[in-house]
Amino acid sequence: MKSKKASAISTSAAVSLLALTLVAGCATPPAAGDKEAQAEWVQTNDPAEPTNRNLHAFNQGIDDNVLKPMAEGYRDYVPANFRTNIRNVLTNLSEPLVAANDLLQGEFLRAANAIGRFCVNSTFGFLGMGDVAGGGGLEHHDEDFGQTLAVWGVGEGPYIVLPLLGPSNPRDAVGTAVDFVGNPTNWMIPGLPLAAGVAKGTVTAVDKREKYIEPLNEVQRTSLDYYASLRSLYRQKRADDIRNGKKGPTMPAPGLAAMDAEGDKAAH
Repeated sequence: MKSKKASAISTSAAVSLLALTLVAGCATPPAAGDKEAQAEWVQTNDPAEPTNRNLHAFNQGIDDNVLKPMAEGYRDYVPANFRTNIRNVLTNLSEPLVAANDLLQGEFLRAANAIGRFCVNSTFGFLGMGDVAGGGGLEHHDEDFGQTLAVWGVGEGPYIVLPLLGPSNPRDAVGTAVDFVGNPTNWMIPGLPLAAGVAKGTVTAVDKREKYIEPLNEVQRTSLDYYASLRSLYRQKRADDIRNGKKGPTMPAPGLAAMDAEGDKAAH
């Protein structure tokens, strides 16, 4: 248990240090007298934009040359029904972590929903390949430690782009590290939590990229600034995630729900 905690702390510290390093490469803020530019600066919340754009370009190169081709090959050569089974298994493996974060947020009914889904789909759904619980009205919802920190009152901090992982902020970066180390399904293989987590993360990345082939192509095609579009989509989606889809002072980006729907449709 102590080694797990130590690993979580060290991983979180490393991510936090990376976040601070990114912020060190700051863009020059607007002049004090330009109120409109200053308001836009605050709203954008991207003081490390030059560094973030370089990391975005690096990630885009990985996506163009590795991840997207893998996702396209996955779609071309793996039957749709089998891809659905894989996605169901990945979703089922996430339910214990979702439930844990629901409990940490005091969302006991949502936690019961996640636990119920895991129990039903792990048994009657043949180890999660079928979404029997979803057919019975227990719908899946996402929850992570970044959202938990937000519920606890931790601010998001500046926008950052992480190598390979993409858009984030210091709060979500720490949340990602804690989720990775603390996810109980990563400890299902004794002595190999890191290997299990990396393997599951890789399959999840390919599956998710396959889902969003068309939506991301459309965003890239229609955006004057693809980096700025992804930044806006990420920040607004995270705000919506934290509110659990409820209406708030900042609504999710127009077309974001449609983007998810289009991804689901294309993936099938």
